[in-house]
Amino acid sequence: MCSRFEIDARQGDLAERFGLADPPPLPGAPEMRPTDRALIIDGGANPRLLSWGLAVEWDAKPLINARAETLTKKKTFRPLLENRCLVPATAYFEWRKDGPARRKNRIGTESRGVFAFAGLTDGDRFTIITCPPAADIAHIHDRMPVILERRAETLWIDRGTAFEKVAGLLVPFCAEPLRAEEETPPPVGQPDLFS
Repeated sequence: MCSRFEIDARQGDLAERFGLADPPPLPGAPEMRPTDRALIIDGGANPRLLSWGLAVEWDAKPLINARAETLTKKKTFRPLLENRCLVPATAYFEWRKDGPARRKNRIGTESRGVFAFAGLTDGDRFTIITCPPAADIAHIHDRMPVILERRAETLWIDRGTAFEKVAGLLVPFCAEPLRAEEETPPPVGQPDLFS
C-alpha cells in the first residue's frame, strides 16, 4: 500500500519530462499524504491538482490505492478504467516492519529522476494503482505503486485505447533498479544513573 509519496521537482523540469506546453501547478509541499492535492496528468484536461483518494459511500476513509489484479472486478473502479491518469513522483514511502518497530523507507529509482504512477481519476479525485513489489524492494513491503515505464505513459493516458489493451502495463517496475533509503532511528537515550 502506498500512503505517502514525494514530488520534489521544479515546474520546468516536470514540463520537460512530460512534454507539457506550460509549467504545471505544484502542490504546497513535496510530501503527499492522503487527501492532499497532488499533480495529475491525463489524456483530456490540462495537468491539474486533484485530491488523493476517491470518496465512497461505504467507507469514511478515501480509497488511496486500487489493486491492479482486481480493477475489473470492483464496481468502484470499473467506471474509471477509461479515466486513467499519470501521477508524477520522485519517490514513495513505505514502512518496513522490524519486530514491533516500523522503519520508514524512501523508495525511488536509481537515477533519482521523476517517474509516474499509474492512476485512475473521477475528475475530482484520484487513486494510485498498486501491484506486487519489484524484487529489489520486496523485503520492505508486499505491494508497491505501479510505476509506468516511460514509453508506456502516453499509451496509459490515451483515451482512445481501451483498458484491456493497457492492463498488461500494471506490473512491477523493472526498467531500472529501485533504491530504498531507510531512515535511521534516533539513538536510544542513555539511562539516568541517578533515578
